[in-house]
Amino acid sequence: MFLPRTFQSTPHQHASVTIATMSSSTVAGSDTPPSFTATPSKTPSSKASSRRSQAELKSRFEAYNRLQAAAVAFSETMSIPEIVAVGGQSDGKSSLLEALLGFRFNVREVEMGTRRPLILQMVHDASALEPRCRFQEEDSEEYGSPLVLASAIADIIKSRTEALLKKTKAAVSPKPIVMRAEYAHCPNLTIIDTPGFVLKAKKGEPENTPDEILSMVKSLASPPHRILLFLQQSSVEWCSSLWLDAIREIDPTYRRTVIVVSKFDNRLKEFGDRWEVDRYLSASGYLGDSTHPFFVALPKDRGNVSNDEFRRQISQVDSEVLRHLREGVKGGFDEEKFKSYIGFGRLRDYLESELQKKYKEAAPATLALLEQRCSEVTSELARKDSKIQATSDVSHLRKFAMLHVASISNHVGALIDGAADPSPEQWGKTTVEERSQSGIGVWPGVIACVNPPNATLRLYGGAAFERVMHEFRCAAYSIECPSVSREKVANILLAHAGRGGGRGRTEAAAEIARAAAKSWLAPLLDTACDRLAFVLGSLFDLALERNRIRDLECGITGGNMDGYVGFHAALRCAYNRFIGNLAKHCKQLVRHHLDSATSPYSQVCYFNDYEPSCNKFSQASASSFFLELSDTSSASHDARRDQENIPPENNAQETTPGKAAETRDALRESHITIPETPSPDQPGDAAYGVVKKELGICNDVGPRKRASRMGGNCKNSDYVTLQNGGVLFGNGERSGSAYSDICISAAQHFARIREVLVERGVTSTLNSGFLTPCRDRIFEALGLDLFAVNDEKFMDMFVAPGAIDVLKSERESLMKRQKILQSCLNEFKSVAQGL
Repeated sequence: MFLPRTFQSTPHQHASVTIATMSSSTVAGSDTPPSFTATPSKTPSSKASSRRSQAELKSRFEAYNRLQAAAVAFSETMSIPEIVAVGGQSDGKSSLLEALLGFRFNVREVEMGTRRPLILQMVHDASALEPRCRFQEEDSEEYGSPLVLASAIADIIKSRTEALLKKTKAAVSPKPIVMRAEYAHCPNLTIIDTPGFVLKAKKGEPENTPDEILSMVKSLASPPHRILLFLQQSSVEWCSSLWLDAIREIDPTYRRTVIVVSKFDNRLKEFGDRWEVDRYLSASGYLGDSTHPFFVALPKDRGNVSNDEFRRQISQVDSEVLRHLREGVKGGFDEEKFKSYIGFGRLRDYLESELQKKYKEAAPATLALLEQRCSEVTSELARKDSKIQATSDVSHLRKFAMLHVASISNHVGALIDGAADPSPEQWGKTTVEERSQSGIGVWPGVIACVNPPNATLRLYGGAAFERVMHEFRCAAYSIECPSVSREKVANILLAHAGRGGGRGRTEAAAEIARAAAKSWLAPLLDTACDRLAFVLGSLFDLALERNRIRDLECGITGGNMDGYVGFHAALRCAYNRFIGNLAKHCKQLVRHHLDSATSPYSQVCYFNDYEPSCNKFSQASASSFFLELSDTSSASHDARRDQENIPPENNAQETTPGKAAETRDALRESHITIPETPSPDQPGDAAYGVVKKELGICNDVGPRKRASRMGGNCKNSDYVTLQNGGVLFGNGERSGSAYSDICISAAQHFARIREVLVERGVTSTLNSGFLTPCRDRIFEALGLDLFAVNDEKFMDMFVAPGAIDVLKSERESLMKRQKILQSCLNEFKSVAQGL
């Protein structure tokens, strides 16, 4: 709480500080209320000193007034001392503001008073014998024409409030109305009138209206440079005050709070003895010994009176209150202690003196802030001039655009090579997030859940690329050769057997494996390309963030390309096209590898001693190839997750999920024996032995070393079995069949094709097809897309229709702001010299 100690000790001194001084009789302690017009007679030296003091005060007022106007007009954030009037609804805030202005103007409604903050810029102008009020236009820096009639002022406040509330469909709004009032009878003050606190929303309003009002008032009153003017009706006891706790939350010690007890005349009739008056005026036990409220009463007559009569009534009410306390109360009251806090005149003088003190204290900081803002606006104006000049300088734009593209390209390469900034925790993605955001939730044809190592870590760039590559390997090894119907096998086998050559079964199994690889592995390859393209496409935003951080580290507050929305959009489109073209090209390459591996001329299916060098990868050690860095102590971590997509060696007889039972049932079915004489060279039991032997590895995921088990039998076995009574598809009881042999052989061929694709062709192709161009050719590709055009087309990215007019308009606004701020700066320099 600001204590008006000057009223107690040096009333004469205080009278000389205020702009509108009190009469000599008031200063001397007589009953005559302050008239705010007369100036006490003084000696020639004191008069000269007073004139100098008045000139200094006026200069300071005018300087802050212009700065306040500039701050409101240009939305400048400056710690300018201001007063925020707060209190409950109908506690008299608007009436107090009218008294400070010296004329009546405000909108009054029975159920709701002010519903938007009203910023009053009071300007003391001795030449304004009638109030001149202007409203700042909504969403504009300009003020409208001066208004003279008070009724017009009230109508504008009411219409603007109702229009905004109707548009926002709200009961209150934090958007302020700004009114500038120039008058000979008002002080130089800036006061913000806020909506009054309410306990319950009125009919038709949202239920949260009281909370919205409280939140808005707190945000307006919280800045430490603002003085709180808290009003409470005299009929409310301190112990039952509803809003004092809210004020205590904003200003716990009342250090910057002025408490005003309004409508004090309603309480006077309750005082009979002096002790009752003194106890009430002291407010002891509730506000603390160092906090003294002001007690104010204002005229109740709301009739149509002149402004002079309104001010006379205010002085008369002050006089009547003092006379009642002296004559109507037995023993009077402690005038020495409390007289300085009773009456509107005392409150007005205190606010002026306190605000004047705050102005003086804030002058050095305000001067430093003005110098900073002038420098910033000058730099901003220079950048705007540079942009306007650049619109006609194509070479200038090309140069800085190329530098920007080169910087982005370098950052993309760094991210691929393992850069760890910006923060992976903020910018990285887990495997689940990648799947969700890319729109590719599952791997086609894979039933089991594919969780690669480090799936829960947030990765980007090269690390995320490698994780997707490993996820592709896991998904590929999760796919087994699907089961084939007997009819399909019969059609293929019988056709091959009719051609002769002795390789019917092998050719049939190979053809089945090739068809299965094409239909099941092709979608998997496309999905891998799309997932990798998403990972690389996400690097564009990270590259922009890295570029922004580097600019800040170098002290560049705004890049040369900032604000060119068209160029940034074209750059993003060019980058996306580049990644899309890489994905399309890679799909073609891996499809070529698939076509090669599944070609009838490929020898992959006929290598009986095929033993891939990367056999260990496809088995249980696959997880060690890609380091697991996740928190394995987490409760959600599965200890076997790394190998859930790599069939272990002791599970060699398992097949694709859902297919195991079906295969076993097929092998147990009855067989039809072709009515031919059995061949002595290939008895049925021997054939069954071979089948049984092969069945042990029919669904082994990685190709093992193949002994020449099939070579010695397949040469004549197909023809002999078919011609000499071999079991094929009949209903006989024999355990072995050509069908089971072909299914087993097809699974082996499928595993060989898959192994060759995953380990020999696709992995290296995807790395060279995606990563190498992103490192070596991205700048060239983006440059050709953006800069290999004529000047007219190039400028379309920078100069949209009307863009130059917008730039010029912004430049004019900056010039106006610079001019006003520079004027305020020069003025404050003069003020600072006089302090």
